[in-house]
Amino acid sequence: QMQLVESGGGLVQAGASLRLSCAASGRSFSSTAMAWFRQAPGKERDFVACINWSGLTTDDADSVKGRFTISRDNAKNTVYLQMNSLKPEDTAVYYCAARTNAGGTCYRSRSMFNNWGQGTQVTVSS
Repeated sequence: QMQLVESGGGLVQAGASLRLSCAASGRSFSSTAMAWFRQAPGKERDFVACINWSGLTTDDADSVKGRFTISRDNAKNTVYLQMNSLKPEDTAVYYCAARTNAGGTCYRSRSMFNNWGQGTQVTVSS
């Protein structure tokens, strides 16, 4: 089992940038697909981005394509989400997720991920 800890959230103005980090424990990180999801109050938890085990393949939601970039550093057991040109509708709790011991391929469904972090709050004001 893998433990995930997100950090880097905060309160920013529209148009600003933030970089979220997800620190993972365990030996299986380098063979595991990693993803970011987000959830606003009263809304379902939505897919944001995924990166496969090697970092050679990524998948981004249409709502963030061109603005957000997912990356990973397997030597540091860390996944990042660089968020640029932030909009008020990006306000949500952002969660890191892993497909621990379940293969390294990306998926968009929540059910495909079996480990989750505690979340970090991102608030974008207008």
